[in-house]
Amino acid sequence: MRSTLGPPKKPNFSCNFCILIGFVHLITHRSSLYSILKYLFVCPPTLKYSGAHTVGQARCTNFRARIYNESNIDSSFAQAMKSNCPSVNGVGDNNLDGLDFQSATSFDNTYYINLMRKRGLLHSDQQLFNGGSTDSLIRTYAQSQDTFFKDFAASMINMGDIKPLTGSNGEIRKNCRRVN
Repeated sequence: MRSTLGPPKKPNFSCNFCILIGFVHLITHRSSLYSILKYLFVCPPTLKYSGAHTVGQARCTNFRARIYNESNIDSSFAQAMKSNCPSVNGVGDNNLDGLDFQSATSFDNTYYINLMRKRGLLHSDQQLFNGGSTDSLIRTYAQSQDTFFKDFAASMINMGDIKPLTGSNGEIRKNCRRVN
């Protein structure tokens, strides 16, 4: 299967491998994240990459603001996360919690089920199911693990088809969010 999607046509922006990987791991600095996401959602398969958050962990410093300050979060989930992530900056910053509250070590569709229950650990994850255009696809993946697996695999193949810029046509960024 070959990808038919190319990078979005925006000035000074490259939907390159570095930024896609950055999306999968989600940059947690809000202003930078929002400036990237508004272009990445031009590429519909990127929603499927977020399913990689069905495994892995995040540092307290990356989700503290969500569990203490946001209203679109399940209160029992927030309380459970607070037990390992103190409200004070600098205290427990490196404490880890699973990106997928229920099955952080299994590759499954529980991540999407959790989003529907307002249990997305990262702010950017929960924004995928928050009354917007991506809600219907989140529901589809929550209801059908097979559909999620099929779409995720196809999207990873598409990402593998991205031709990185080389030589004087591109650069290896020291910081994925900034041009060197």
